[in-house]
Formats: sequence, C-alpha cells, structure tokens
Amino acid sequence: MQEIKSVDIISWAKIHALFGIVSGLIYGVIAALFSSAIGMARGMPGLGALGLLSIVVFPIMFAIIAFLMGAIMALLYNFFADKVGGIQINLVQK
Repeated sequence: MQEIKSVDIISWAKIHALFGIVSGLIYGVIAALFSSAIGMARGMPGLGALGLLSIVVFPIMFAIIAFLMGAIMALLYNFFADKVGGIQINLVQK
C-alpha cells in the first residue's frame, strides 16, 4: 500500500480548472439552447445572442472558480493528510 502524503497545490488547481472549463462549456451550451428556444418562443431574438455569450462566459467563470476551489481543497488535503494520514492506494508495476 502506498500513501499520498501531499499534493502540489498549483498542479491540483490547474487540473481542477480544466474540469471547470469542461463543465462550464456543457452548462454554457445548455444555457444557449434554452435561451435561444425561449427567445424564439417569446419573439425576443436578443435572448438567443445572450445565450451564445454563455458558451464563452460560463467556461471562464467555472475555470476561475474551480481553480480557486482546487487550490483550497489541495491545501486542506495537505493539512488533513498530515494529521490523520493520506489516501492509501495500491500500485501495480507492469
């Protein structure tokens, strides 16, 4: 059994930010589809353009928030792993 005693805060935050970009892109596409559909149904074409903007804005917002949360989580992991022990994993060499 191997144990993860600490993680690099910046590298964990960058990976977490990439997950945020993917999540933001998914939510941005969903928001664009809904706002376009609602805009067409209500006769407000500007709502569709606002929805398309969410495809750009959501990934940026999600990436920033995920980066900050990833850094906080890595910092907390390092603190708690020091006190109670880290995650134990089984590694197999091929």
